[in-house]
Amino acid sequence: MTFVVVGGGLAGAKAVETLRAEGYAGAITLIGAESDLPYERPPLSKGLLLGKDAPDSVFVHTAEWYAEHTVTLRTGTTVTGLDPAAKVVRLADGEEIGYEKLLLATGSSARPLPGALTLRTLADSHRLADVVVADARVVIIGAGWIGLEVAAFARSRGASVTVVGSPLAFLGDEIAGVFADLHRANGVTLHPGAHAVAVEGDTVRLADGTSLPADLVIAGIGVTPNVSLAAEAGLAVDDGVLVDHRLATSDPDIFAAGDIANVDHPLLKHRIRVEHWATALNSGPAAAKAMLGQDVSYDKLPYFFTDQYDLGMEYIGWVRPGTTPSIVVRGDLTAREFIAFWLVDGRVVAGMNVNIWDVQEPIEALIRSGAVVDPARLADPAVELSDLTG
Repeated sequence: MTFVVVGGGLAGAKAVETLRAEGYAGAITLIGAESDLPYERPPLSKGLLLGKDAPDSVFVHTAEWYAEHTVTLRTGTTVTGLDPAAKVVRLADGEEIGYEKLLLATGSSARPLPGALTLRTLADSHRLADVVVADARVVIIGAGWIGLEVAAFARSRGASVTVVGSPLAFLGDEIAGVFADLHRANGVTLHPGAHAVAVEGDTVRLADGTSLPADLVIAGIGVTPNVSLAAEAGLAVDDGVLVDHRLATSDPDIFAAGDIANVDHPLLKHRIRVEHWATALNSGPAAAKAMLGQDVSYDKLPYFFTDQYDLGMEYIGWVRPGTTPSIVVRGDLTAREFIAFWLVDGRVVAGMNVNIWDVQEPIEALIRSGAVVDPARLADPAVELSDLTG
């Protein structure tokens, strides 16, 4: 048997690791479009960018690991098509590679903006580290996680930083305001609610006519899942590649993991697609086990984290689209030491801990319990979270 993994990121690398760990002794080929070894992306906007992490620390495995585990690693290789009927993948040079089982872990691409840099790849991170210097006028378009992490990095370099957009508006005014205040306190100029319409040389023009001078423009306006291979092969695609709880696509011999996987989630009873590190970390191994015929039910809750200045945050859970959650805060928003809970119908569906640690397990247990909670007790630090699960 031959297993082929298309996508040389964290999901693909962890999948091949799991195949070997589970005793699979057949041939494995891992194909990645980038020339680098498979690597993890969070350090690109955090420790690596800030110079705190060693350059080699981002790689999932060493080059020697792939050789020692008899994994054929094809970096810098583009897959141009796949034929589910013939069970082959086609490379840009015309070569065909047959497979018994196939995993698609092709990830996402940063949405481009003419005249702006993006941060998605290892090369992008190295480039930003080189060009963001003291006194540079940096304009960041987009106020999501990547945009704000880059803003924190640029301020650490002594750059003048302007952010276009409302920081983390999807968190709600109260919680989003914590992050907006954090950046203002660190010297970032915010243009909440503003929209950039053009990057013209050393100027960013906003919809209201404002012109922002810029030596460097960085866009953090989201990513697009790389689903063209799946779509052109006739697999079911809708906001990602549709997979069941086993991460199997509409073809039973093809699986999908990471950013592209739109999962029929067995716990949440809804399809979700999550573009975060933990999804790649967990779904790659789950897909590998499913490829081996093991009983898999992928029910991991979405999780992500951020580091900005002296603020560290973890978030777990999911708020169903179309619902209007209430928010309960335990702790001190002003001191930026708190846990925020999102509730729907009295049940906790998501939680965020800011500068408070070792609480992820009880938050997750609370979410999974589905218990109706008393908001006053939930807000009271004297009440153990484990006492609220019912």
